[in-house]
Amino acid sequence: MKKYILSSLAVLSAATMFTSCNDMLDTDPRVTDLTAATFPGKPADVEALNAATYSIMNTLGGGDQSGILNNPFYWWSLMSDDCYGSGGLQDNVAKSLHHFTTAGANQYEQDFILLYGGISRANNQIETIDNVAWTDKQQDQRKQLLGEGFFMRGFYTLLLTQLYGDVPLITSTVITDEMQQQVSAEDVIYPQILSDFVSAKNLMKPERANGSGHADKFSAEAFIARAYMFWAGFYKGVGELANGSAPAIELVEQEGCQGGSLSQADVVAGLRDIVNNGGYKLCEDFRSLWQYSNSLLWDEAHDGVGHAYEFIADMKRENCFDQPGMGNGNTEELFQIQFMNASKWAIGGTYNNPRMYSNYLSCFWGLRNGATNDNGKRDKTYPFNQGWGQGTPSCNIWDDWTYAENNGGYTDIRKLASLIDLDNELESYTYEKDDNEESGYAVKKYADVNLDACAADNDSWWSKCEGYSSSSLDNKQQGDHFEDYYLMRYADVLLMLTELTGEAQWMNMVQARAGVPQTAYSLRNVQDERRWEFALEGLRFNDMRRWSGVDNHSESSYAAKALQAQKGKQIVCLGQKSAKRTLEHMTCSWSKRYAATKGFLPKPQAQITLMNGKMEQNPGWDIDDPEAQYKVLY
Repeated sequence: MKKYILSSLAVLSAATMFTSCNDMLDTDPRVTDLTAATFPGKPADVEALNAATYSIMNTLGGGDQSGILNNPFYWWSLMSDDCYGSGGLQDNVAKSLHHFTTAGANQYEQDFILLYGGISRANNQIETIDNVAWTDKQQDQRKQLLGEGFFMRGFYTLLLTQLYGDVPLITSTVITDEMQQQVSAEDVIYPQILSDFVSAKNLMKPERANGSGHADKFSAEAFIARAYMFWAGFYKGVGELANGSAPAIELVEQEGCQGGSLSQADVVAGLRDIVNNGGYKLCEDFRSLWQYSNSLLWDEAHDGVGHAYEFIADMKRENCFDQPGMGNGNTEELFQIQFMNASKWAIGGTYNNPRMYSNYLSCFWGLRNGATNDNGKRDKTYPFNQGWGQGTPSCNIWDDWTYAENNGGYTDIRKLASLIDLDNELESYTYEKDDNEESGYAVKKYADVNLDACAADNDSWWSKCEGYSSSSLDNKQQGDHFEDYYLMRYADVLLMLTELTGEAQWMNMVQARAGVPQTAYSLRNVQDERRWEFALEGLRFNDMRRWSGVDNHSESSYAAKALQAQKGKQIVCLGQKSAKRTLEHMTCSWSKRYAATKGFLPKPQAQITLMNGKMEQNPGWDIDDPEAQYKVLY
């Protein structure tokens, strides 16, 4: 299991060599004691630049600033109908996200800064790569590193514009006045994003990265599909892609991309290439993807001593999370954020937050441990550990999933493989006195896991893995989280292929793995299947948004109606679960807030001021609009 603890080391080793200031216009990603004329001077220097470009992902996935995790996919989970804000009374950022409100003018600034920092590092990598005198034998290495630079620029820009909408497009380390101007995401930014992914696809070797944490040709093809499908649905209003009506998008000419256009047929061809040549396959057991299926916990379920986690007792031991081909680096993982045991408790700088080496999502989604100190004890929550309890699964996803099961006459293993039913799975679980906006469910996918064999109640199972060392950690409860965060799985490739073509066999493969009836193609079937397969993985919200473009993101659109369906659901308030307390929007309604914002967050006021009129606030976020302002409900 040593590889699961240390797999990120190569990716992150150079991260501390770089410095960046806290605004997008004053970001220098280059080594501080060298000049652009001398660095990079050899291939290893470009590898270091590449490592620093990737390291932004760890700050996104593991950094904690201003009381909220930086991971955009976590933010999108909170904004979807699959999560509530929840947490304690003081956790206003999580609740703000869920209600489409803000408690401060710069509340969502951190990811704006980080993503522009990542773009700047990628630009530097692209621009300076030929400072190296590459030999003929090194041309494949050059193309691979250049392709990864293009991929990461496209990836960071995609996240940036899906979060904040129309923003300045930065494609150079030398930022001109024109480049500082906000531009249209639909007409300018998406063509560049897709061009970057096309360059990456054409430059990188046609080989799998094999769980290294790096991008490869196949991850580029998958992200071409994700970006194109969002553009076609959200901006172009294509309601059903399988009818082939999505328009082509014009590309930008650059190395690896000859310009021209990218059509829906091109996108489909890329996905078919992944299926035919990528060598990916679904894990036999859906539970193999998640750390609660580790072999140490499996052994406790079979040894007849102490606790036993019955939910995984019927698994094959070779399918456990920490076995070859499963878990971190598994056979269906195309792209991911990796972590290692080097995390520190202290909150650090923007780009070198010492929590960045830990998958901090496990802490944010962990079971709350408040004044009574009951939760996090093995007799209360085995095999799950304590955490902040922010973003608990909604009643909606449980109720909708249960309805689908009952209506279809089947049991979907993914429901209990993704969600913890607190009242029935953890019979001794008690709510804390400041718990609020909770549903009675918790996240199982990324939940931290305990063992009887652990020395302390809140020690993670990772402490028993080969290669683990606690010498660098000063807070195990917050530092021992090393489960990969999936950014692209093979199941997504299969479901995108069905949605784009109407060919049901790809969706049927995902359904067969879950043990549910295989259905014919319909958009509704694809929508449901994506919701169940990727529950709480951060994809739901942008799926909802792209299915809403056909209705111009009105209050009657798919997203607005799904979000509004949360109203009136029973919740836990101040530690009490009562039918008298139901979920209500804090200022108006979810449907109204979605229609007003189209799901975009407000641009940070500090950055708007910095741009001196070149960037405008997004619709729905007027500073004087009471419907956009956080309101205390509990």
